[in-house]
Amino acid sequence: MTVIETDSLSKRYPGVTALDRLTVDIGPGVTGLVGANGAGKSTLIKILLGLAPASDGSARVLGRDSARDGSAIRERVGYMPEHDCLPPDVSATEFVVHMARMSGLPRTAARERTADTLRHVGLYEERYRPMGGYSTGMKQRVKLAQALVHDPELVLLDEPTNGLDPAGRDEMLGLIRRVHTDFGISVLVTSHLLGELERTCDHIVVIDGGKLLRSQATTGFTATIGSLAVEVTDTDAHPDGTAALRDALTAAGLTVAEEPGRLLLVELPPATDPNPSKPPTDPRVEPSGDTTPADGIRDAHDLVRDAVADLGLGLVRMEQRRHRIAEVFQQRPATPAAPDERKGATADVR
Repeated sequence: MTVIETDSLSKRYPGVTALDRLTVDIGPGVTGLVGANGAGKSTLIKILLGLAPASDGSARVLGRDSARDGSAIRERVGYMPEHDCLPPDVSATEFVVHMARMSGLPRTAARERTADTLRHVGLYEERYRPMGGYSTGMKQRVKLAQALVHDPELVLLDEPTNGLDPAGRDEMLGLIRRVHTDFGISVLVTSHLLGELERTCDHIVVIDGGKLLRSQATTGFTATIGSLAVEVTDTDAHPDGTAALRDALTAAGLTVAEEPGRLLLVELPPATDPNPSKPPTDPRVEPSGDTTPADGIRDAHDLVRDAVADLGLGLVRMEQRRHRIAEVFQQRPATPAAPDERKGATADVR
């Protein structure tokens, strides 16, 4: 089942190509749309909602053609715009009730849904205050509430953490995740902050200069790699516990690197075939009793555990390290784009 599908979708303005033959399928769940500022994210959302025509190609949302069925799509989809667009002299309750009525809800149902939705986003106690006195985080929550109030099947969130401090960003990301887990609503969320998509989304779509670079499950981006991240505490006997553990593990024959933040990376054995002379899928292959990669990884875990215990250190964490999405971008060779497509574009890979 696909929630959104595009086929060779293009959008051209004089001198600028915002989308360039974009073909992508997006399924249910929480999907992140990532790209630098100016990559075409907001243009794509406008086309999906039927608010802007495509130059070429097609797009379908919830099985409907966005070019012909824009009104029907907007009845079933919620939209949270990027920019501040809230009337300052109106309360959150008045505004969200109005948006619910605009979506077709009767007056009584609109008021009930508004109260429930504002409670869900954490604004129930502040719902009667004029929005002009709201903080940026509160305004973002109102925009999320109006996107959810009519119980849509899909919500499109354009840069929902824009302008928020780290604590507000984490709270908003938690709300976005709950939109799907608590209510079963699919989410397409745009961002240029790769780290927040990594924590929130099931699937990531990457576009640049209007072109599709990659579409993959988040787990595919953050695949496990061959190192063990270890963090320990200091003790009176070992004022620098990290250095003491590093020396002990190196003496035990392990390859250890140190990262900023007092984090040790212990290299794990590579995945090698324990029976290289026979095909691994051959049903006639008998277990050889040789050491397997899993055995080597367990041995490394045991060595780290024993070294920490022998030194009397406290173990804060020990986990197999995963790629971060930012690393994928850092490894990708830069591909120059047309000057007008990339003018002023910025990306944050935190």
